[in-house]
Amino acid sequence: MSKPTVLFVCVHNAGRSQMAAGWLRKLAGEIVEVRSAGSEPADQLNPVAVQAMREVGIDITAAVPQLLATEDVRASDVVITMGCGDTCPVFPGKRYEDWELLDPAGQPIEVVRGVRDEIRRRVEKLVGELGSGTAGRVHDHDDAE
Repeated sequence: MSKPTVLFVCVHNAGRSQMAAGWLRKLAGEIVEVRSAGSEPADQLNPVAVQAMREVGIDITAAVPQLLATEDVRASDVVITMGCGDTCPVFPGKRYEDWELLDPAGQPIEVVRGVRDEIRRRVEKLVGELGSGTAGRVHDHDDAE
């Protein structure tokens, strides 16, 4: 069985999706391929998100915000969106989740720490599902026809 690919998508690909990708790489190791992208990527990572992740020993400074491409979605088994609305293309046979999380842009470190910790809880659950083989199960997207 090939390892599943998880794609995290948010608007700027500078905060939430990068923190989630950092957590998944840390917690899942080599059992999953991790991607992240944004519908309107920023030119750099949110420095407060970088700081919040550094506080827990995860360095995301090498990450660069990427533009979401249709191929990114097509190549992924699990697509997790975070506040990007309907900009993410929908393909049959993919698992989609929308994580409602506060956008850390412009927020103080205390708020971003809370977002970071909530992302960790959700990623831990996802890792458990990946380990049990249920993460790849398809949840039909309501908008798919």
